[in-house]
Amino acid sequence: MKVVKFGGSSLASGRQLEKVFQIVTADRERKVVVVSAPGKRYAEDTKVTDLLIECAESCLVNQDPKEKLAAVLERYAVIAEELNLPDGVIQEIHDDLLTRIASNQDKPDRFLDLLKASGEDNNAKLVAAYFQSRGVEAHYVNPREAGLLVSDEPGNAQALPESYERLNSLNDRSGILIFPGFFGYSVNGEVFTFSRSGSDITGSILANALKADLYENFTDVDAVYSVNPSIVKKPKEIKELTYREMRELSYAGFKVLHDEALVPAFRAGIPVNIKNTNNPSAPGTLIVNNRDNTNGPVIGIASDKGFCSIYVSKYLMNREIGFGRKLLGVLEDYGLSYEHTPSGIDDVSVILRESQFDEKIMDEVINRIKNELHADEVKVAHSLALIMVVGEGMRQNVGTMAKASKALAKAKVNIEMINQGSSEVSMMFGVKEVDEKRAVQALYEEFFVPVTV
Repeated sequence: MKVVKFGGSSLASGRQLEKVFQIVTADRERKVVVVSAPGKRYAEDTKVTDLLIECAESCLVNQDPKEKLAAVLERYAVIAEELNLPDGVIQEIHDDLLTRIASNQDKPDRFLDLLKASGEDNNAKLVAAYFQSRGVEAHYVNPREAGLLVSDEPGNAQALPESYERLNSLNDRSGILIFPGFFGYSVNGEVFTFSRSGSDITGSILANALKADLYENFTDVDAVYSVNPSIVKKPKEIKELTYREMRELSYAGFKVLHDEALVPAFRAGIPVNIKNTNNPSAPGTLIVNNRDNTNGPVIGIASDKGFCSIYVSKYLMNREIGFGRKLLGVLEDYGLSYEHTPSGIDDVSVILRESQFDEKIMDEVINRIKNELHADEVKVAHSLALIMVVGEGMRQNVGTMAKASKALAKAKVNIEMINQGSSEVSMMFGVKEVDEKRAVQALYEEFFVPVTV
């Protein structure tokens, strides 16, 4: 049995939904279909989720949401018209949206989650109606009725352990099950969403709960590439990689799969296949527990911008018990999460996403570190990019770090920091954002472009 998930670009129009129907019905093992909200139809288009966020924000500042609500409804109406679906489908979506907008707005983050989740929820209803119109037994599944229970964390929900046993009962249902991604229900019956692009997470949870043989994740590319195609033209495709490699690459900027989505599948040992809705015959990329390291030490290079570094120096820091805890405690007081903490004997750097705070909070954090931890020096480096070089083969290969450093030096890219995980599956380089593309290109040429004599 296969759980299959389709992303927003695969569901953006009636034509795309016809492709989805053909893919699902071509394989009897595809029993559970997880859907995203309709995505972009063309580059300048707006995703339905973004329209819903705008609609919620209008409500929260007491503006009339009628125009933005109409834009959301139109997206579904166009798809329904292209597929010749009855008017009742759109009426049901319209009524659902009005009910959500009229709900309690006293807790803005919860209201936002309620509206955001309607993108996937209503699309699942539309997809189920289309499958039914084609003579296929298909059923919309409400996550609450199915038992997808999540923590009450707006925009960052986590599946509760008891969800897996509850969801397993879906195996007893007949027909093709159309399940909305991105959200679940708290024990108290409130809607909470996963982090953005969280439909991947829903698919992985269901694959685990249903003990699927394969989790297929359909998107708009033939495979996972060894580097971002917008930085390097025609990069090498990755045929197979491990969960750990994909997790590292997703975290560091590969947007083809949510970085949290692999955890449920990994725990159940379920392979994940990334495939292309527009080219379903392509084998795609298979994510597995173990693979043969026949491609060299590096499998992929990922990068992401928007980071900063707080550098803290204090003589004899290594002898001060609890220094690290106190430092991270200051960040915790402001609700700041950190990404990395490369350190030396007398200094430590904390890498954070800059979007988490403004200048006022940053000044307060710096002052507290200086005054409470009695640091000798505290300084902040802004506009950093993190570049992750990933590969299971690095553990058995000597000189990978030297090659990477040499390539960056040759490209005249200054390394702001280096950090290597204890698993030796990845190494991270911090560089200035302006050097990001040049650095990635240099590393790709070093590890993936054959040397010509």
